[in-house]
Amino acid sequence: MRSPWLNKLYVTLGPRPPASWLLLCLVCVLAVIAILGSTSSTAFDSVTVTPVPNIYSNYRRLKEQAAVDYLELRSFSVSAARQQVLGLCGKEREHFVPCYNVTANTLAGFKDGEEFDRHCEMFRPRERCLVRPPKDYKIPLRWPAGRDVIWSGNVRLSRDQFLSSGSMTKRLMLLEENQIAFHSEDGSIFDGVKDYSRQVAEMIGLGSDAEFHQAGVRTVLDIGCGFGSFGAHLVSLKVMPICIASYEATGSQVQVALERGLPAMIGNFISRQLPYPSLSFDMIHCTQCSIIWDDKDGMFLIEVDRILKPGGYFVLTSPASKPTGSSSRIKKRSMVAPIEDFTENICWGLMAQQDDTFIWQKTADVNCYKSRKSASPPICNEGNDIPPYYQPLVSCISGTTSQRWIPIQNRSTEQLSSYELQVHGVPQDDFYEDSQVWRSALRNYWSLLTPLIFSDHPKRPGDEDPLPPFNMLRNVMDMNAHYGGLNAAFLDEKKSVWVMNVVPVRARNTLPLIINRGFAGVLHDWCEPFPTYPRTYDFLHGYGLLSHLSSERCGMMDVLLEMDRILRPEGWVVLSDSVVAIDMARALAAQIHWEARVVDPQNGSDQRILVCQKPFVKK
Repeated sequence: MRSPWLNKLYVTLGPRPPASWLLLCLVCVLAVIAILGSTSSTAFDSVTVTPVPNIYSNYRRLKEQAAVDYLELRSFSVSAARQQVLGLCGKEREHFVPCYNVTANTLAGFKDGEEFDRHCEMFRPRERCLVRPPKDYKIPLRWPAGRDVIWSGNVRLSRDQFLSSGSMTKRLMLLEENQIAFHSEDGSIFDGVKDYSRQVAEMIGLGSDAEFHQAGVRTVLDIGCGFGSFGAHLVSLKVMPICIASYEATGSQVQVALERGLPAMIGNFISRQLPYPSLSFDMIHCTQCSIIWDDKDGMFLIEVDRILKPGGYFVLTSPASKPTGSSSRIKKRSMVAPIEDFTENICWGLMAQQDDTFIWQKTADVNCYKSRKSASPPICNEGNDIPPYYQPLVSCISGTTSQRWIPIQNRSTEQLSSYELQVHGVPQDDFYEDSQVWRSALRNYWSLLTPLIFSDHPKRPGDEDPLPPFNMLRNVMDMNAHYGGLNAAFLDEKKSVWVMNVVPVRARNTLPLIINRGFAGVLHDWCEPFPTYPRTYDFLHGYGLLSHLSSERCGMMDVLLEMDRILRPEGWVVLSDSVVAIDMARALAAQIHWEARVVDPQNGSDQRILVCQKPFVKK
């Protein structure tokens, strides 16, 4: 039985098709084969003869192509977003910080202050959603104006809280309509920030605070930093401060400091070590930080000693009241006596005391620990100097056997010496090559961060891109910082920006090198939330981060959601990784409303660059 179609063909052509018809079919088939063969050959030849350019060469052409392709990419993103777009979280999560849930921690049995500590093991994420900005949120002002004036709607410190606060806070800040202006004179330090800073400098033997660098003071850990006025002054002196303060449900010091564009993160002295390596900071500063330093058998002071460099300074100011006469002397003596007895056993010397400020200096001589009157606290074993990612506090002195035991006064230049690179196990050629690569990469990144590239219309060929203003960014988080090369490139380009250099806990621990360069840095596990408030960073960068996470226990979407939480509206994300990782990230970026595009660096590798911008969603 023939099919109906064959019957029709049989009737039309007859039982035997004409020879001319068969010849015509044969000619058509041969013509198609010839055309396809020619096309394939041409395409293959064009691929094989094209020279492979160096990294980021033909960059202008790539930008123009990216502009032309943007509408297509945007339509792709919109299409994907319609399918699996994520919604906004509830209003109660506008200032949400995971891992800090006092109620859950208390129910789990944590006590003696540990209920206020970071417990990510207790964090169970609910539905996946995007943390929304507050109703009155506005894009922060550019530096330097944004350092001294912030929008009151951007932080949890409300007008009512401000009006009900003490006179000390009112002296610090001035509330004007929807803005908070910060005075240059910090009310928490009686003589003002500038006078106080000069006093500290004079107490350690300097003529003024402009000489901090000459004394080896480049990095300062500011504990319980208030709203960042001392840190803001240190920034003006080109000293890198890092503010840490405990998590606060309302009126957070860290949130306000970050909103001012100052380096800060959540951290406390309760039961765990801070996520910094031993011998990290040149000075550690505490003004009214509400820490009982001789508590827990002195373990808080031991933690300060662990992260303080040889020859470094511990500055303690406690102007809780202004007693006079004999009561003042009694108060000062009662405050410092327990600390003074303990500091002798950890080889600190009380260097100076003036009014309510005391300064101790850590010994620069490692042999001091052998000649102590008391062997308590003991010296830690070599195994205790493990990466301190929220490890329990220890009761022994660490860092004494480290090759990084280099007194801050012996630092000859701002640049790392060949000996210091050797101490950190970094080949000199590798270090300088890394620096050159990031200088070039930063220029290209910067030219990509143009409003035009994210506009609704492609750029006309030949038009010059307007470069973003140098003060467009206040801060950057380098999520896989390696040697800190991106940070160094920002400094070389004179960009008014600071970088939080993050070293993943399972990557090679280069954080000691980064901090020794005078940069801000921290260890972090990217399968956990970062200890900061929402909307606190302008620019997130990750080189090889996605490939690194492929071996971790968390998914890529979890990391992107955390990035969205800590990125401010209209902030940027630049990820450089393999084609497979970037393609997956681009698809996920559409689900969280990011505008995204992919740039091929045209260097013959499988690396791609994903550039995203977070929209300002108002609900």
